[in-house]
Amino acid sequence: MAVDSAGHARTSFDLKSASLPVVAVVLKTTDAEVLARELAARLADDPDFFDNDPVLIDLAQVREAEAPLDFAALVAELRKYRTRPVAVRGGSAEQMDAAHAVGLIAAPAAPPARVEPVPAEVEVREVVRDVVHEVEVVREVPVPGPGTVVIDKPLRSGQQVYARGGDLVVMAVVSFGAEVIADGNIHVYAPLRGRAIAGARGNTEARIFTTCMEPQLVSIAGIYRTTEVAIPADVLGKPAQVRLEGEKLLIEPL
Repeated sequence: MAVDSAGHARTSFDLKSASLPVVAVVLKTTDAEVLARELAARLADDPDFFDNDPVLIDLAQVREAEAPLDFAALVAELRKYRTRPVAVRGGSAEQMDAAHAVGLIAAPAAPPARVEPVPAEVEVREVVRDVVHEVEVVREVPVPGPGTVVIDKPLRSGQQVYARGGDLVVMAVVSFGAEVIADGNIHVYAPLRGRAIAGARGNTEARIFTTCMEPQLVSIAGIYRTTEVAIPADVLGKPAQVRLEGEKLLIEPL
């Protein structure tokens, strides 16, 4: 092994902590049939919505359930929709042991949060970041508190920017396959062709603005719309905004 002048051994790699965005699937039942049915219904309109995204299974709402959860079946069902279940959190000791037995790792418990009533049995709406492993294309922009992050360079396919706790302003093109995420509003003063996720932690008042509306996907507070639903001609490729009205996304000209 090589040794530097200070007497410290040099290695061919470093070990560092890193953050990776994951999709949190918040379970509200341990019934595998119900979960499979609800997943199919939620993703029927866009089976390719996920692109091998890592998934965190949140058990906080079912940790007191008497019926056991078939983790092997749940993992297999999630993989049908191009996701990669990697971690679990919030379960009872028995649930966590069963999850570990199928290869899921333990993630830190989520902080207490107000949960609004949602009729669906499976909620796929929370975008969180948990320590899993280092991925080169993921780019996290730390924000110490509410504020605005400004990006002045084009975002290429595979790149991602997340403004935690504030708004995100992008001064260049967001290419197809790139992703911009903000807990607040998103402003893109250039063509928006990738994914834009505003109100990532549930802010229903968040909005998305762009000078050229051509998105792959837009989402506010977990309500999303993809290119499977054609964008109206009066906003396609033009200045427009996206806002949430109830459970419906509205795309309007500016």
